[in-house]
Amino acid sequence: MEKDKKMAVLIDGDNIPSKYIKEMMEEIAKYGNPTIKRIYGDWTKPQLSKWKKILLDNAITPMQQYAYTTGKNATDSAMIIDAMDILYSEKVDGFCIASSDSDFTRLAMRIRETGLSVIGIGEKKTPDPFIVACDKFIYLEILHKIDKEDASAPTGKKKKVDLITPKVIRFITQTVNDIADEDGWAFLGDVGGLIQKKQPNFDSRIYGFEKLTPLIKSTGKFEIDQRESHKGRAKLIYIRRKD
Repeated sequence: MEKDKKMAVLIDGDNIPSKYIKEMMEEIAKYGNPTIKRIYGDWTKPQLSKWKKILLDNAITPMQQYAYTTGKNATDSAMIIDAMDILYSEKVDGFCIASSDSDFTRLAMRIRETGLSVIGIGEKKTPDPFIVACDKFIYLEILHKIDKEDASAPTGKKKKVDLITPKVIRFITQTVNDIADEDGWAFLGDVGGLIQKKQPNFDSRIYGFEKLTPLIKSTGKFEIDQRESHKGRAKLIYIRRKD
């Protein structure tokens, strides 16, 4: 099972806001069992003191890294060295790298070269090279369910989400066409998998939908067909572009 995969979670403490940790760890649990959880930073700095209780509550091990030289990011170097040690130990099935820093691009590429999966987590400011170097990239902003803006919003007010643009619809349509059968039908599970490969940061939650199916239905551009599976338990969903 996917959730039985052993994951190494490495967090850039200088780069990831502490307010996201709870939701981030809940998200990671969907992809595997985080058997290694480490966060890197110079814990002698006063600004990192707020992490103490959060780390205890989430069983994350703080890794001390002094800033030996001004202008050099020692935290990044420590994370990369540890990641390679873990990789060669063969104790995990995948990695989660939590940072919005493009310095981890080559690390993500190197890990994937060995056949292990890499999930990236960071803010929307994350540079594209790091995003595309991951198998999947998740924006922290969509995980943070309650923030000051949401708490103060009037009851019933919709959460701010991105619009489903014609460009997004064209992207989904092209992906459906890539794997459709002669009648134009494509299995939605395969569509979702190919979308993720093409665009690791694609996430239906950005557009206000928990899953891909309701997002696609909302466009009105696709036919939906639910079919019986051979096992008879869950319905198999197929889609095709409307003429």
